[in-house]
Amino acid sequence: MLAPAALVAALAIPAQAQGPLAHAPAAVKADTACAACQDFYQFANTTWLQQTQIPAAYSSWSNFHEVFQRNQDVLRSIAEDAAAHRATAAPGSAEAKLGAFYGACMDSAAVEQQGVRPLLDELSRIDAIATQRQLQAEIARLHHVGVPAVFTFGAEQDDKDSRVMLGTVRQGGLGLPDRDYYLKDDSASRALRDKYVQHIDMTLRLVGTPATRAHADAMRVLELETALARASMTRVAQRDPNAIYHKLTLAEAQALAPGFDWTGYFREMGAQPGTHVMVRQPDFVRAAGGMLGSVPLASWKAYLRWQLANEASPRLGAVFVNESFHFQQALSGVREMLPRWKRCLTATDNGLGELLGQAYVAKTFTPEAKARAVTMVNNLRAALHDRLGTLSWMSEATRTQAIGKLDAFVQKIGYPDRWIDYSALALAPGRYQENTAAAKRFAIDRAMRKIGRPVDRGEWGMTPPTVNAYYNPGINEIVFPAGILQPPFFDPNADDATNYGGIGAVIGHEMTHGFDDEGRQYDAVGNLRDWWTPQDAAAYTTQAQRVVSQFNGYTAVDTLHLNGALTAGENIADLGGLTIAYAALQKSMEGKPRPPLVDGMTPEQRFFLSWAHIWRTVTRPEQSRMLVSVDPHSPGRWRVNGPLSNMPEFAAAFHCQAGDPMVRPDSVRAQIW
Repeated sequence: MLAPAALVAALAIPAQAQGPLAHAPAAVKADTACAACQDFYQFANTTWLQQTQIPAAYSSWSNFHEVFQRNQDVLRSIAEDAAAHRATAAPGSAEAKLGAFYGACMDSAAVEQQGVRPLLDELSRIDAIATQRQLQAEIARLHHVGVPAVFTFGAEQDDKDSRVMLGTVRQGGLGLPDRDYYLKDDSASRALRDKYVQHIDMTLRLVGTPATRAHADAMRVLELETALARASMTRVAQRDPNAIYHKLTLAEAQALAPGFDWTGYFREMGAQPGTHVMVRQPDFVRAAGGMLGSVPLASWKAYLRWQLANEASPRLGAVFVNESFHFQQALSGVREMLPRWKRCLTATDNGLGELLGQAYVAKTFTPEAKARAVTMVNNLRAALHDRLGTLSWMSEATRTQAIGKLDAFVQKIGYPDRWIDYSALALAPGRYQENTAAAKRFAIDRAMRKIGRPVDRGEWGMTPPTVNAYYNPGINEIVFPAGILQPPFFDPNADDATNYGGIGAVIGHEMTHGFDDEGRQYDAVGNLRDWWTPQDAAAYTTQAQRVVSQFNGYTAVDTLHLNGALTAGENIADLGGLTIAYAALQKSMEGKPRPPLVDGMTPEQRFFLSWAHIWRTVTRPEQSRMLVSVDPHSPGRWRVNGPLSNMPEFAAAFHCQAGDPMVRPDSVRAQIW
C-alpha cells in the first residue's frame, strides 16, 4: 500500500481490501439503541453491526470491502476480456500483457502440471552454496526477483535532499508479520511460533527437503529469524524520521558489515549506488553482517529455501496454496480462501498495476468526476489555510512556513499524468510463477535505474483502482486514486454534509498528515528539516501526546490495548481532517438558506454520521490482535469515537454535556487544529 518514499501516510490498510467504504443512500440514518453522547460509533452503526457477518474468506468486513468489491467486478471484466482475446491482441499491447498475466494465473491446470519446477533452478543454486561469497550472491539473486531475504534494498528519496534518489537498505528477512511475534513470551505467542515451525516444516518438504531433516531445518529458520528480529528496530522507533536517516559513504556502509561484498551485491542488482547509500537501521545491518559469517551455511541454506518457497507458494500448486493459507488462518482467523479470480486480480494489480489502471480509469472515471474532486480538494485546502492563519498556539514565524508548505502541496487526482511504460516486460501464456518473477524483476530494474537520478515527482505510489489515499512528505503531495472517488466518500447525488463527512474528511486527513508528528518535520519541498520554533514544537508535542495517551487507553480486543505511539500519526490526521472538513462545510453554507433537516438530522449531525458510517467494521479476534502490532491505524470504533470526543463541534451538534463519555474534559482534550 505504501508509495516509494519511506514515510508515506495512507488513509487505511484493511485486511484483504484496499481501502474504505460502500455505497449508501445520501440520507444517512442513525440507530438509536445507544445515545449519541455515550458511544457515537454504536449510535450510528448498531443495526449494521448486528446484521453484518464476516464472509468466510475475510478476516474483517467493512464498507471498505464493499467499494473494493465493486471495483473488483470492473477489473474482472477487464482482465477476463484481455485473457479471452490475448491470442488475437497486438503483440506487446496492454491487452496482450494483461491477458497473458491474468490468463496464466487463472490456468490452474498448467500451474498444477508445472508443480515445483519453476523453483528448481533456484533451489539447486541454494543447495550448491559452499562459500560465503556464494551465499551472498544468492541473496542478491533472490532480491532481484522480489524475495526479501535478510534485508531489503531499493531506491528512496534522500530525506534531507529531496531532489535525488539514493540506494536504500532496510531491515527485513522475517516470515512473521513483526519482530514482536518472535520476542513475546506469552502463551499465545509461543503457540503461534509452534504453528509457524510446523508451517515451515511442511513447506520445506513440499520443495524437496527430506522429511527426516525438515523439522530441524524449520527450527534453524526460526532461530535465524529470531536473531534478525532481535536486531530490528520497533515500528514505533522507526516513526522518528531522524532515527532512520543514516546517509553513509560506501566505505562506511562496508564497515558496518565488513564480510559482505556490497560491490558484488550492487552489480547483481544492476545498481550504480554512486558515493553514498542510505542505511535505515545500521545496528540491524551490523548484526546481520555478523550473522552471515557466524551462522552455519546449513542454516542459511534452509532459510533461503524457506524464503524462496514462502514467497512463491501462492503461485504454485494447490498443496502449496493450501499450506500457505492454513497458516494465514492462524494469523488472521480467516475461514476460507478467496476465489481464484480475486487472487489473480490482486496479483495482476501488483504486477501490472498501471496497465490495469488505465483500463479501469477509461471505464469508470470521467473528466467531470475529476473536476468535481479537484473542486473539493481546493475547498479543503482553503479551509486548512484559514485554520493555520488563526491558530492561537502557533507563532507567526512557524505559521508563515506552515502556510507556505500548504501552498506548495502537490495534488494528484484519479490517475497519473504519465503512465509506466511496460514495453520492456516480456510475458508468456501459461507461466504464472515465471511471469510474476519477470514483473518483479522489471519493477526492481526500474527502481535501480532511479538511484542517483533526480526524483520523478510525477510518479504514483498507488494504482488508480485503489480504494485509499495517501500523503507523501518527500514530495509534499496528497494523492487520491480514482478508486476512492466514488460513493459514499464522494457522491454527486449526496448533499454537502454527507460529502464533507466522507471525502472531505478524507482529504483533510491526508492534508493533515503534512503536519502530523512525522510529516511536520518535512518542509515545503520535502526535506527533513526543523522549521518550527522551539516553543511551537513544544506546544504541538504536548497536544500530540494527549492523543497518544488517549488511544493508549482504548482496547482492540479483550484486554489488549492499542499502541498510541504507533497509531499517533493516523489519529492526529483523523482529528485534523474532521476539524478541517467541518470548517469547510460551515463555509459552504455561508450566505445560503439553512438546509432543511433530513430524517430529523441537521447538516452538522449528518456530517458526523457520514464519518461514523465510513469506519463501521467487524473484525475477527485473531486479526485484531495482529493489527495492534503492525497497523498504524486504529480500529474503526476508535477512529470514530476518538477524534469526535475531542471536538466541541460534535458535542454542540448532539447537545452533549460535560461528563458524557463522548466529551473529553478540557484538561485532557487534544486541541491541535
